[in-house]
Amino acid sequence: MLNRNLNRRSFGLAGAAAFAVAPQVFGAGQSGTEVPSYLRKYAALYKTDPKAAALEFFKTAEYGLFIHYGLYSLLGRGEWVQLNDKIPVLEYAKLKDQFTAEKFDADFITDMALDAGMKYVNITTRHHDSFCLFDSKYTDFKSTNSPAKRDLVAELAEECRKKGLGFYLYYSHGRDWRHPHAPNNGDWGGNARPKYDTPETFYKYGEEQDLQIYVEFMKNQITELLTNYGPVGGIWLDGEGTPKSRKDKLHQFKLQELYDHIHSLQPQALVSYKHGLTGTEDFKAPERKFEGTSEIPLEFCDTLQPWKWGYDKSLDGKHKGADAVMKMLANAKQKQGNLLLNVGPLPDGSIHPEDIKTLAEVGKRLRQG
Repeated sequence: MLNRNLNRRSFGLAGAAAFAVAPQVFGAGQSGTEVPSYLRKYAALYKTDPKAAALEFFKTAEYGLFIHYGLYSLLGRGEWVQLNDKIPVLEYAKLKDQFTAEKFDADFITDMALDAGMKYVNITTRHHDSFCLFDSKYTDFKSTNSPAKRDLVAELAEECRKKGLGFYLYYSHGRDWRHPHAPNNGDWGGNARPKYDTPETFYKYGEEQDLQIYVEFMKNQITELLTNYGPVGGIWLDGEGTPKSRKDKLHQFKLQELYDHIHSLQPQALVSYKHGLTGTEDFKAPERKFEGTSEIPLEFCDTLQPWKWGYDKSLDGKHKGADAVMKMLANAKQKQGNLLLNVGPLPDGSIHPEDIKTLAEVGKRLRQG
């Protein structure tokens, strides 16, 4: 039995109502003959146009939970610690042997999201450090190959399906600090790799480096995420600064081919790449601020910690409260977008007590109107 931050019964009416919903079965790789649980309200539209149903859900969702969790959480200095501290690849990889995720509780997390009034959840399946929270056959650098021996994406997918929450997947695409063939600092900008004082021997350079090996690796992993975990609300790609730094080489990432592949696997799965790189994304996901107007739906992502996404111990006692979140929600609504609010779980996977308190208060206020 996992230790919980709070007992399930401590949540409000929003969570309790969700427990009574019968789960919908949506087999891995299905094209969508059965309606995903989060789209039940749009069942009729889903049967004729899955993507249109998913867009209607998204445009009215208003509020979602973002989760940044990975090896960086163990160090407690934010998700960019490998780059900021110039930690060598193999030295950083040793963190895998300390990753237990002993208090990562998908049941608790989804209850918390429901009680806060959220309609969907998005988790970092693989951040810039390339460590995967899912069981991929294309790498050993993953949670199932750590002391945790768990597929955290699978656990969260199941709880979201049971409770009618949309399930979205963050995936670091343009930036990877481990893969030997990922974009390098010589050809690309946007913090493609840490700027080590001496060349990182783990990387390939010059003619030995082949970006297409990395592009294929990403396509294979995204295929796994869309075939092994039931219905996915969307694929949320990150790392836009790197491909955007060389627009003359952007075609090398084969983005439209990837987008079409995603839609072919799960027609309802929406695609986002932050502010957008091709203009064919399904929604834009700017961090915190956005100027101007958008012809496609907007989602503003923001943090409960001051600025940082992954857990930073130095920020304990400084997390944002309910007043700040209510203001974020109001700002997002005014700009006709959703708020994707981030929590950075503690090293053991539990949700920070300050965030639990804030989200419970926000949910209470939203229910009171």
